Amino acid sequence: MSGPPASASHRWGSARQSRALPHTPPRDALHLPSLDGIRALSFLVVFAAHAGLDRVIPGGFGVTVFFFLSGYLITTLLRMENDAKGTVSLRQFYLRRALRILPPFYVVLALAALAARLGLIAGGVRALALLAQALHLANYWIVRFGYDGQPRGTGVYWSLAVEEHFYLVFPCLYLVLHRFRRAPRAQAMALYAMCAAVLAWRCWLVFGLGSAMERTYVASDTRVDSILFGCGLALFGNPALDGASRFSEAVWKRLLLPAGALVLLATFVLRDPGFRETFRYSLQGVGLVPVFVVALRYPGWGPCRVLNLRAMSFLGVLSYPLYLSHHVLLGALGTPPGALRAGLALALSIGVAWAIHEAVEKPCARLRRRLSGRAGALPVGLGSALAEARGP
Repeated sequence: MSGPPASASHRWGSARQSRALPHTPPRDALHLPSLDGIRALSFLVVFAAHAGLDRVIPGGFGVTVFFFLSGYLITTLLRMENDAKGTVSLRQFYLRRALRILPPFYVVLALAALAARLGLIAGGVRALALLAQALHLANYWIVRFGYDGQPRGTGVYWSLAVEEHFYLVFPCLYLVLHRFRRAPRAQAMALYAMCAAVLAWRCWLVFGLGSAMERTYVASDTRVDSILFGCGLALFGNPALDGASRFSEAVWKRLLLPAGALVLLATFVLRDPGFRETFRYSLQGVGLVPVFVVALRYPGWGPCRVLNLRAMSFLGVLSYPLYLSHHVLLGALGTPPGALRAGLALALSIGVAWAIHEAVEKPCARLRRRLSGRAGALPVGLGSALAEARGP
C-alpha cells in the first residue's frame, strides 16, 4: 500500500467505457478497479469506530475487509508470477514485502513512542511492549498483557502482526498447493478447508475453554481465515484472471450480491458474544466473496462507481500510512469524542499519511522496482504490480 499512477488497484481500462471487465485479462499487468476504493472505505469504517462511533460502526469489520483484500491481491499476484515464470521467487517476495511494509511501520511506531515519552499523547511506554510490536508480536502481547505499555494509538499493530505471520509461510504453502493440487478448484478447496479448521479452533477456544475476546479477535491462529478467504477467491473464480463466471451478470447483481450483503448484515445485528467470536469472521469471509466479485467485474455499475471516484482512489493509495497513524493522532487530540475532533484528526491523518507516502513509500517503491529490474525475471508491468501488493 507508490503514487496513484502506479497503484496496483487503479482502473483497468475505464469503468465509463465498459461496465464489466474483459473475459480474459492480460497477464503482463494488473490494474484492478475498485480495490483502492475498497481500501478507502475500509479505512473510513475503522476511523469512524476509533473516532467514537464504535457502538454503531463495526470497526473490526474494516480490518476483516483489509485481510480479505490482502489475501486476494497477493495470491492473484503470486498466480501471475507463477504463470509467467513457472515458479515464485521467495527471495523477491520477502524483499518486496519488507520494503513495502516495514519502513512506514517503524516510522510511525518510533514517532508514536517518542510522542508518548514527551507526553504529547497520554499513557506510558514499556520497552518490552514496544519490542513486541517491533518484532510483529503485538497481537500475542495483547492476548497476554492487554494494550498496556504500547504507545497510545498503536494498538492497530496487532493486525499487521497477523499478516506478517501469515505471509511468512503462505508463499511456501502456495507452491506446495500448486505442486500437489494442480486444479485451481482443488487448491481453493484446500484453503477453504483450512478456514473451516480455524473456525473449529475458535469454537473450541470460546465454547470449550472459555477464552476471552482478545484471544480470538487478535491472535494469528484465530484470524488467518479472514485472509484465507481472499486467497481462495484468487485461486478459483478470480474475477481478474479466470475469465467468464459460471453465473450471469444478473445473478451476481440481483441474487448473490444481496445474499452476501444479508449475510454481512446478520453478522452486525447478531450480538451474542459466542457467535461474534466464532462464526462471525467465517460468515463475513463468505459474504465478502460476491462483494469483491461484483466490485471487480462491474466497476461502472451503480454502487460500485463510488469506489472508483478520484477521492476514494486517493485515500486508498494512502490507506496503509493512514491506518498506521490515525489512532495515534486521535489520541494526541484527546477527548471528548466529537465531530470537530474527528474532522481535525482525519485531516491531520491525511497530511501525515501523504508525507509518509512521499518521503518513505515512494523512495522504497523506487528501490523495489530497481531491485526487481535487476532480477530481470518479471514481464513488463508485473514487477510493479507485485511491488504494490499491500495489506491494511
